[in-house]
Amino acid sequence: MDIFRIVRAKYASNLMASGTANRWNKEGDFVIYAGATRSLSTLELVVHRSSINPALSYKMMVISVSAESDQIIQITKEKLPANWRSIHGYTKLQQTGNDWYSCNRSLLLQVPSAVIPQEFNFIINTKHPEFQDRVAISAIEDYFWDSRLIENL
Repeated sequence: MDIFRIVRAKYASNLMASGTANRWNKEGDFVIYAGATRSLSTLELVVHRSSINPALSYKMMVISVSAESDQIIQITKEKLPANWRSIHGYTKLQQTGNDWYSCNRSLLLQVPSAVIPQEFNFIINTKHPEFQDRVAISAIEDYFWDSRLIENL
């Protein structure tokens, strides 16, 4: 399965996790966020940046993950608190993600996108015993900002 991550060009050659807290992980949880599609990854990047700077160079990482569907833990919208899409839901979501990460239950956690809840993001556990053998960058593609996105911001 291929999943997608957009990063600054200088970070595109390695699958690295910063350990910085985010929606689905606590500080010190070394996970990588990726989108199910290139377009969702683009939208997630736009949402998480306060502005688009076309002068910065980005790359699209195509990440190949060798995992069967039964090896992916899926979290559905129905199992989430009502406020899961807001910052007020972070405490519960971070605990859920931290429990998954700490127990090494699976290599991937599939979660609904807060931007488009009908689509999915994937959280990769870089400390999972199968990470090195099952996760690899299969391609690094040039990424460009469509000028129509920038003109309207």
